[in-house]
Amino acid sequence: MMAIPAFQDQRERPDDDDGYFADLRDSRNDWDSPSNSYARPTWNGPSHAAERPSWDNLPDWPEPEPTPLSAPADPYRRDAIVVESNTSPTGWKAGTGFPMPEDDRPPAEATSGNRLFTVLLFFSGLATSVALWLFDTQAGAVGDTASLMLATGRVTGLVGGYLLFIQLLMMSRVSWLEEWVGSRDLLRWHRWLGTSLLVAVLAHIVTIVYGYALLAETPVVDQAWSVITTFPEMISATVATGLLVLLSFTSIRWLRTHLPYEFWHLIHLTGYLVLLLGYGHQVATGADLSGRFASYFWPGLGALVLAALVWGRIVEPVWLNARHRFSVAEVVAEGANTFSIYIAAKNLEKLPAQAGQFMRWRFLNANGWWQSHPFSLSAAPNKDWLRLTVTVAGRHTAKLGELRPGTPVWAEGPFGTFTAQRRTRRRALLIAGGSGIAPIRALLEDMPPDTIVIYRASRPDELVFRAELEELAEERDAWVRYIVGSRTDPGPRRLFTEDGLRGLVPDVNRRDVYLCGPPGLVNAAVATLKQLDVPDSQLHLDPFEF
Repeated sequence: MMAIPAFQDQRERPDDDDGYFADLRDSRNDWDSPSNSYARPTWNGPSHAAERPSWDNLPDWPEPEPTPLSAPADPYRRDAIVVESNTSPTGWKAGTGFPMPEDDRPPAEATSGNRLFTVLLFFSGLATSVALWLFDTQAGAVGDTASLMLATGRVTGLVGGYLLFIQLLMMSRVSWLEEWVGSRDLLRWHRWLGTSLLVAVLAHIVTIVYGYALLAETPVVDQAWSVITTFPEMISATVATGLLVLLSFTSIRWLRTHLPYEFWHLIHLTGYLVLLLGYGHQVATGADLSGRFASYFWPGLGALVLAALVWGRIVEPVWLNARHRFSVAEVVAEGANTFSIYIAAKNLEKLPAQAGQFMRWRFLNANGWWQSHPFSLSAAPNKDWLRLTVTVAGRHTAKLGELRPGTPVWAEGPFGTFTAQRRTRRRALLIAGGSGIAPIRALLEDMPPDTIVIYRASRPDELVFRAELEELAEERDAWVRYIVGSRTDPGPRRLFTEDGLRGLVPDVNRRDVYLCGPPGLVNAAVATLKQLDVPDSQLHLDPFEF
């Protein structure tokens, strides 16, 4: 394997160094720039299915001939399995030479303040729910083990009830919450709160039963049976607890990745049933829910969550689909087990979608009407069509390749903050693995000059959008690198090491980094980026997880 050129530390160089890439651009006359240009498919006709012209003439993207994997001629090749295309002697994509902007500061919306405010609101609500018990408890009421256990049970019950409301609020899909906080943080909080909710509920059960057993001087098992059979709404509470344990069990990472998405999603929807059953128990037996202030706090919290659920799950989707009337326009093969679905719709110029976002798609045919799946947009939205790209990963995705033009589509979204609007630096690095190239390819349309794309695939025939990527790179003065081979091959193995990544991107810690791909790729890349001192504020993740 050829040695990667020595890394020159760029950490102390100013971010507005317009001459940083000057040598790369000035050397562009030393080789032949690509002469091919590929027309992006457009559709200027009517936007509703009844008047839509035939899509049979949709042009195919021509695939350039790949450089042979064994070609030894280029001394700057990282190794034999790096697939190169139209590169300069330095190994970078040939630029068109437009100058670096004088001050192209990114449009990032600062979300750190939003997150801090949201965290403060969360803990304020949590403290309020516990304080309601404290204000309702007389001094000296906790004087022995039994009273301590009962007090602990009441507090953990209040904490569990509060966390359940917050979990459902995060499942509501209201657009303002995701825009305010960010999908990555919502996902992390949802998992952390799920574990905390289970612990709080189990602690509530154990301490309450044990406390009553001490007071009645009966065995714990007998007391547990007595509580279930004699206390009001305890049967429903027991069912709710069982469902909560099932939800937590199916959320274990290993099991989640091996379950069909449809089955996992169906189980996850029982979270609403947990709320209904558990809240009935709280109202019937929770004395701390009926105090002077509690009678306002808990109904108010419940009304907020219910309003968010109705708005995010019903009002917004109905309005979106009534306004746009989505339908399948055409299905186009892209590569090995990969195809794109073009979506036609009305009023697409009013769709508040950005490159890099995803939507949930429900195809209203015999196979797909009962299930929705999240797919990212693989091209920046335009007024004529939307495109999503699917890699076959099961029976449902295989059936999507058989969709017929005119099939109605029910969509929800757009979702996600994996967009160019979140940039904090002037230059960007985009890293994609496998079908993660879909949002990365769309993002490239919105990225500034000097963007670098690293595309990881196991085999050359798995590379999709290659012609589009290279045309966009020419138009936007960007570079594309393909890292192809198994994870044990020298090139891919070296990619996510400090020397390997710095060899490809010397100024990596001065860029925003967008990552999309399988969890293994994302985790390996994040670990390496941390070692290279890339701060969290410059990391933007769209991992393949649900």
